Amino acid sequence: MKASPALWLIAALFCSSAFAQQSPTAAAPATPPPATAAPGARGRGPAGPQVKITVTADHDDWNYQLGQPVKFTVVAPAGTNVSYTIGPEMMPAEAKAAVIPESGSLVLEGGTLQQPGFLRCIVTATSGGTGRGLATAAFAPEKIKPTQTEPADFDAFWRKAKAELGAIPLDAKLTPMPNETTDKHEAFAVDLQNVGTPPAATSRFYGILYIPRGEGPFPAMMSPPGAGVRGPDRDIWGWADLGFIVLYVGIHEVPLRPMPEPGDPKAVPGNYPSVGLQDPNAYYFRRVILGCLRADDYLVTLPKWDHKNLIAYGGSQGGYLSITTAALDPRVTCGEISYPAYCDESGYTHGRPAGWPALKFNDPNDTEQQRAAKIATTAYFDSVNFARRIKVPAHYAWGYNDETCPPTTTFSMYNVLTAPKELKIYKEAGHARVPALTDLEHAWLLKQVGKTP
Repeated sequence: MKASPALWLIAALFCSSAFAQQSPTAAAPATPPPATAAPGARGRGPAGPQVKITVTADHDDWNYQLGQPVKFTVVAPAGTNVSYTIGPEMMPAEAKAAVIPESGSLVLEGGTLQQPGFLRCIVTATSGGTGRGLATAAFAPEKIKPTQTEPADFDAFWRKAKAELGAIPLDAKLTPMPNETTDKHEAFAVDLQNVGTPPAATSRFYGILYIPRGEGPFPAMMSPPGAGVRGPDRDIWGWADLGFIVLYVGIHEVPLRPMPEPGDPKAVPGNYPSVGLQDPNAYYFRRVILGCLRADDYLVTLPKWDHKNLIAYGGSQGGYLSITTAALDPRVTCGEISYPAYCDESGYTHGRPAGWPALKFNDPNDTEQQRAAKIATTAYFDSVNFARRIKVPAHYAWGYNDETCPPTTTFSMYNVLTAPKELKIYKEAGHARVPALTDLEHAWLLKQVGKTP
């Protein structure tokens, strides 16, 4: 299929967010290769003058009780004309105009919420250049409940799917990657056999494996990607250099090196989160979720694995697939999950946001029966229903200003967890990794596996 431009834009926007019986040896280059920008990011940059706009809420932590009013403060250059909206996150709201006073600070009455959720103020410059800022106030987020239903046959569906995967040989193929090998780790392209999407019985699942140098043994980490078509970010190397075996996987049926270019007939459809949505057995993410389990099947064969620690790690779409893996694979011992996608995907049918891919089920060509079938399919794939089944500890993190995986959706997932859990909120953060999170993740996971930070 031909890739649409939307897929490459997704890859640019998301962060979010990793051998058979003997490890081959590859030569180590003197320095790592330079990082490659996501395809959609090439040549992109700010156009025209920029206006800095900062928006904050009047509680330091941006947390409020139900019915408690919030005030938003806008800081921008004096005299700037702005347009602003205040309303429940991701929902339509009336736009109003204002001018930043001589003090450079404008206070807006935000109102309140009577139900658990998030109230967002978005401010956009309409004079002097381009600028945008936002702040999101939380109202009793710990009480947010999901809208998603739980299918009675959820467990049976995934037992059958796992049995299908188990009947397919691993057929692992490993190729040394000298350009991604360093004096601290070896790198290999991995090609595994996976289930297919009907009518195909099988497919291939690709990844890049990083193995620390030295005798080991080492904990192992499966790391799925953010949305789009992408290779590993450089923070994956950091985990390998901290002493983790990392298998970074691609979810599409294309190798990760070289990356396909837009328009490549081997690339994938830009609307892949909607492909096969009418039937759970034909849905795109069924093969993907099982592919992540297949990656675990491979990791536990590695001679340098410590036979104790198997970690699911990812952000955004990768956070979603880390949740599904932790729920379905009893070998997983812990998870590190940030701003996860596919949370409460039925949200928009209930007047609330849905997590990426933010399905709205509004295809004008669908009959009501077809629309209902698509909504029903998402229940078999929603993070909310996988979270109910997680039994291992995990660390979670996200921001209140996330407009891709809105906090209403991630709290819908988090609040149903019964396994040991920790949550770090970076309130100003949108859908992006903040530097402090990487340090926190390192410390948390090193402690989990018994290493000294």
